[in-house]
Amino acid sequence: MMTGPAGIGAQNWNINSIASWPPEERQAWLDNLPRGPKPPDRLKEWGFWINKAQTPPAGDWHSWLFLGGRGAGKTRAGAEWLSALAQRGVRCALIGASLHDVREVMIEGPSGLKSTASKGNRPSYEVSRKRLRWPNGGVAYAYSAEDPESLRGPQFHYAWADEFCAWRHPAETLAMLRMGLRLGEKPRLCLTTTPKPITALRTLMMEGGLAITRAATKDNAENLAPAFLEGLRGLYGGTRLAAQELEGLVVDDDNRALWRADDLGRCYGARPDHFEEVVVAVDPSATAGGDACGIVVAGRLGQRGYVLEDATVSGFSPLGWAQKVASVVAEYEAHRLIAEANQGGEMVRSLLAMSGCDVPIELVHARSGKRTRAEPVAALYEQGRVSHCPIGRGRFAELDEELMALGSGELGKSPDRADALVWALGALLVNAKAEPRLRRV
Repeated sequence: MMTGPAGIGAQNWNINSIASWPPEERQAWLDNLPRGPKPPDRLKEWGFWINKAQTPPAGDWHSWLFLGGRGAGKTRAGAEWLSALAQRGVRCALIGASLHDVREVMIEGPSGLKSTASKGNRPSYEVSRKRLRWPNGGVAYAYSAEDPESLRGPQFHYAWADEFCAWRHPAETLAMLRMGLRLGEKPRLCLTTTPKPITALRTLMMEGGLAITRAATKDNAENLAPAFLEGLRGLYGGTRLAAQELEGLVVDDDNRALWRADDLGRCYGARPDHFEEVVVAVDPSATAGGDACGIVVAGRLGQRGYVLEDATVSGFSPLGWAQKVASVVAEYEAHRLIAEANQGGEMVRSLLAMSGCDVPIELVHARSGKRTRAEPVAALYEQGRVSHCPIGRGRFAELDEELMALGSGELGKSPDRADALVWALGALLVNAKAEPRLRRV
């Protein structure tokens, strides 16, 4: 017979004692219940499974800030808090990074207001009015942080704001929202977000009357896919990104540089005598005389990446840089070619094929900002999993300069070399799917 921390057998249902156990032990107890009488209905209730950080703070506060890692249960906490208040027939506001986020995450997502509602009290969403209505008359209106002015005029009893640090205008939107929180005796606001070191968050955290709770991703592990947490720890463990995205910590990062000079200084070393895979990555230039065409060669051996050459060229015509790429592919006997296709699309593939590239050509599209794309690769450097291996005792000076400026807005030109490096190491170590192959270089 399984017993928990309090020594209670699986068939002895002392709910008050079980509710005090850590979530993972409560789940293990439930999983090991023998066949027979079913446990009380309370085991299905939110109040039984709630974590401490998800519990609305006690005391006198006007704003509750829940800082949590990815998958830490922030959305569920916000939804349950607002649902409980909506039973009073109040008027509420829902604010997300966009209207799409409000509907897909806060309202209709797996942890959203509709999905977690109790039977018989499920709200319905009126798309035309962007309004969620509960059977008892409570309402919640959807707003986008992309349009702070849309909050000018409406008034509310309560508001739930999700992913505050991802808002386009966080300070302005928050100010407009608070001016509308003027109904009832004690209007309140709940903000749920994965933290980022932005000024608006730092300012918010210094306010009086603010209650803060924190939760890491691991605190909600029993509700996540088994491989999710393990995979993220493998990719980002021990880095500033892990502290922010998994632990829910506000990382002190004054200059916001993804790469630092001392990190790059430590990554130079000798190259091994063989690699499991070699790729050439290209950030094309659309016109002659325009931006440089970033060309970077990288290899992988085990879980480490090696930057072998920065072959970037400037002032070349499209056919000229394509021929340069073909020569680099042949020199390193690369397994595949990664090319950004935002400028040129299939024309890029055609140019490279015409120039004699006889390896698979993978076109990739930049669907997020440069900094966002670069963060997982910068984490590899923090983990010590990347080496720069130029021929001789030199350095990739121009590449290093672009990496240190990437995402900071300080470079003053397009970081073509850095972009190519991000595509190369991303393909080898972040999004790698291919089976290992042995190749001597």
